[in-house]
Parts: sequence; C-alpha cells; structure tokens
Amino acid sequence: MKYVFGPVSSKRLGQSLGVDLLPPKSCTWNCVYCQLGKTKRFVTERSEFFPKEEILHEIVEAIANSPSIDWITFVGSGETTLYKGIGWIIHELKQRTGIPVAVITNGSLLYLPEVRHELLEADAVLPSLNAGSEELHDRIGRSAEGFGFRRHVDGLRQFRREYSGKLWVEVMLIAGLNDSDEALEDLAATLSDIRPDTVHLVVPNRPAPESFVGMPDEAGIEKAVFILSKAAPVVHPVKGSMNLKGASDLLEAVTAIAVRHPVQERELEGALLECFPGDPVAVRQAIDAMLASGRFEKLLQGSELYWVFKPA
Repeated sequence: MKYVFGPVSSKRLGQSLGVDLLPPKSCTWNCVYCQLGKTKRFVTERSEFFPKEEILHEIVEAIANSPSIDWITFVGSGETTLYKGIGWIIHELKQRTGIPVAVITNGSLLYLPEVRHELLEADAVLPSLNAGSEELHDRIGRSAEGFGFRRHVDGLRQFRREYSGKLWVEVMLIAGLNDSDEALEDLAATLSDIRPDTVHLVVPNRPAPESFVGMPDEAGIEKAVFILSKAAPVVHPVKGSMNLKGASDLLEAVTAIAVRHPVQERELEGALLECFPGDPVAVRQAIDAMLASGRFEKLLQGSELYWVFKPA
C-alpha cells in the first residue's frame, strides 16, 4: 500500500495501523534526533499532497484485512498536520469504524485555528514538546523561520482549551541536551501551563542525523520521570515491536516501515520468528531475500544494527 503501513505493536497504542500523508521529508522542523534524517527543505505551507479519497480507501481496505487493529495512527514522513484534509479523513473514519484515531504531530501548526479544528475528532493527539525555553527549543528542533518556541507553546495551550480528547505530549529526552535539572524543571513548568493528560517520555533509540545525540541512562530517565511528573503523569519509554504476521508480502511490508524509519535488525528477526515459529532457517532465508532486493543498507548505531531504506 502507498499510504498505510503496519500494524506496528506499541505499549501505548497496541496494534497500530500507520497512515502516512506526506511525501518525504516534509517538515517545519529539522530535529537533531529525527529518524528520517535532516530536513533538506522546509515545508511550511499546508497542502493536499495526495488525494484524500485514495488515502481513505487504503485505510478502509487495510482495516478489512487486519482484524486486530487497536488504533489508526496518522504519522509518517514529516509533520502530519501539513496535510490539508486530515480533518476530512478523520471525520470519514469516525463514521465508518469504531477504531480510535491518533495523530502524532510536532504541534508546530497548532497555532492555526483550522488545524486545531481538524484534529478535534481524533481520540488522541500526541504533539512534541522537548524544551521549556526558547534556547533549547531552537537547539533541538532547529525549526523554520516563524516557528519559534513561544508560538509553539501558545498553540499547544490553545489546543488544550478546545480539545476534549486525550492530549499526550511527547518529550524526546536527549543526553546532554535537555536532561539537566534546570532543563527538566523549565519543561515541567511549561507542561503545567499546557495541562496534558499524560507526558510520554521517549528516547532516541534509532539512528539520528547528528552524532552528538545520545541515549540517557536509566538514572537520567528516572530523574526526568520524577521531575516531569509534577506537571502530569509520565509514561516511561518502552519501545514497541514490529508485527509482520498476516503480511501477504514480507518484503513490501518491511519496506513500508523502513521508508518511514530505520528498522532494528534484532526487532525484524523477532517479528519473522513469529511468522515462522521454530524455523530459524526460514527466518534467515527471508532476511537474505530481503537484503538481496537491494532496497536496504545496514547501519551500525551503538551496538545495534539497523536496516535503512536505500532509494533506487
């Protein structure tokens, strides 16, 4: 499928069907940790990049073929709310299915009334907030001109006033950048103003475009949980797992995920073992066949091997 991938398993969203509305990489930010790599050209104007009817048709078809979907999640190749028409798709899905809808966004466009309105029917919205000061916001997000810290926070605060669904703010915790006591206290104060239902702490466990992006240790994570809990309940970072069971074409299923983020080889092997239980030979054959396709290259990040999509 062109716009739909997964489902991917995660602790917070269960079996999540991913929906990608954007051409890669379309974003208002150039985050130091982004798993999609650097933003070569900022996109700041909203557009209907692909026909919304085609996207809706794919989602409905995927739902019909995947009986165990817990969430439909809009996430993908950049800033999700750049897609003009996301509200129409969400509305149509709410008429056709009882599966809850989540939107993962950096939140940079929530200052726009039209964007806030389009997300009102979503069951959960997960915007990013990685800093409680303008200086750190700029260092981490490196946003396009006009998308500074104050506008970002004001948009989040206004959206909270209008939105009655689940507001789960994501915080990317980066060692040596936003994990000091001062940075976390500033962030907790800003979060208290926004009043999210929960804070979802995440860590850079996939290859980042900047070499200085590091994983916090367990003590740093626990400190962040303690300080940020002053603002809202904090969800400890837990990495999801890949689900390939039921995929009619394993190569296409893995490609659809790798196009959107690097795939950990160990995670891929685990997913294939679920497809071929007790048959490591079949797993190795499947991996060899995928590598022979020429679509992927391997990248070592720390002690982990990742598969990165290699465009033709």
